[in-house]
Amino acid sequence: MTSIWLKSATYTPKAPSGATDDYHCTVLDPHVSHSAYIISSQFFPGSVEDHHAALFLLPQSLVAQARQDEVFKHGWPCFGEGTLPNTPLTDFAAITLLSNWSPGSGAVDFPRGAGFVIPAGSMVIMQVHYNLLVGDRPVRNALVLHTVPLSTPLMPLHVQEMEAAPDIPCPAGVTGPLCDRAASLANQGLRFGGTAVLEVDGIEALCGHSPSNPPVGDSTSCTSHLGTGGYLVRVAPHMHLLGVGFTMVLDPGTPQAKTVLNVPNYDFHHQRAYNLARPVPVTAGEPVQITCTYDPTLAQELPILRKVPPHFVTWGDGSTDEMCVGVAWTSAKLPNSHDPI
Repeated sequence: MTSIWLKSATYTPKAPSGATDDYHCTVLDPHVSHSAYIISSQFFPGSVEDHHAALFLLPQSLVAQARQDEVFKHGWPCFGEGTLPNTPLTDFAAITLLSNWSPGSGAVDFPRGAGFVIPAGSMVIMQVHYNLLVGDRPVRNALVLHTVPLSTPLMPLHVQEMEAAPDIPCPAGVTGPLCDRAASLANQGLRFGGTAVLEVDGIEALCGHSPSNPPVGDSTSCTSHLGTGGYLVRVAPHMHLLGVGFTMVLDPGTPQAKTVLNVPNYDFHHQRAYNLARPVPVTAGEPVQITCTYDPTLAQELPILRKVPPHFVTWGDGSTDEMCVGVAWTSAKLPNSHDPI
């Protein structure tokens, strides 16, 4: 096994005007001269400002563009996905999620008998979400990748993110101008740009909701479809500070419905992914539903959230906005040393 240590340059977070969050991306070169499997990794946050991080695989075909854009030197702001600046849709699809880090998640150990392929010449995009409500000090983050040769008899992993759109009203008795959904979305546009509002509308539409009049409440659900078949081997939830519960269900609403993940006491500060003890056979196109549950009263109870005005909470990049994300890792065949369910 080879351990590859990577460190970002020191960066001082800077939020857009009116915002308290910064998303910053950097390209890290692991100097992979031969294709290999990543079997585990660990992100090391440099300071408490690190709210969460995502690692994306930058294929060799886009490395020249990254060098030309000089993003190696300074990085770039990257609200939304961790793609290169001015990335066309064709390149957007080529940059795939490798893993996520959130407080409490620790090391990422992929299931036994499986690994994530990193082709020769590839690099890693490190996207870090900084929460300036807790500070604005210079930060230097680090990452270690543990790899084995591609000749190792492992099954390649595929990863897919699924999203649902939260629409959480202000709690009873709590008022303010931003408790109006339209006003809150407009405020998000001021903080992160108009594309942030378009992202909310897009997730609503993909989940079958009216972007202008979605269902509101303290929970949200959305059904997606798996892009690859084989075996579901690893799953993970992600929400922000109001999140309290998460489920992921295969074939929802049918006699074959199967809950593959249930986190009834979700805690943002103790997030983790789960390797399934017994991988679950799945087919490409199979429906999978994620459901997120929130407690909006935490906005008045948590000191960090009391720093901002009460607001109708929607999907958003900010620490005081919310997310509902399910992540699923699949392998085409049953990994070694595993028995299926």
